[in-house]
Amino acid sequence: MKRIRTFIFRMMFNLYPPYAGAGIRVKEIGAGGNNILVELKRRFWNRNYVGTHFGGSLYAMCDPFYMIILMRMLGRGYVVWAKSASIRFKKAVKTTVYARFSITDEQLSLIRGEADRLGKFEYTLTVEVKDSKNNIIAEVDKLLYIRRK
Repeated sequence: MKRIRTFIFRMMFNLYPPYAGAGIRVKEIGAGGNNILVELKRRFWNRNYVGTHFGGSLYAMCDPFYMIILMRMLGRGYVVWAKSASIRFKKAVKTTVYARFSITDEQLSLIRGEADRLGKFEYTLTVEVKDSKNNIIAEVDKLLYIRRK
């Protein structure tokens, strides 16, 4: 049953117009739901003036995933919001790029513990956007706000 839910979850993202239109696809979701691999292929509609990936598409591919993973891992007793983000471009490329979002059990323990202890907590997670040769082309920091309901 869980496998079917994961498949449906992945398909919902892949059919969501802002992602489909930008060429963003969720390639895989880990069995525990704590990691997601996202892909962005360069197309004529998502490239910039000089032919490389449009920065907005690179950011869009990184926008919701840490928040969603954390919401699923923490459960309904917590509120999770993406509070802010920043992106650092390292290298311009014309090939497909990938981002793997992952939250470890240790990070989850820390986040849950601090949210329980303080009532609310802010935590920053960083994802690297890489090309097929594993070169880092961008880094995105996501500041998440977590609190008990």
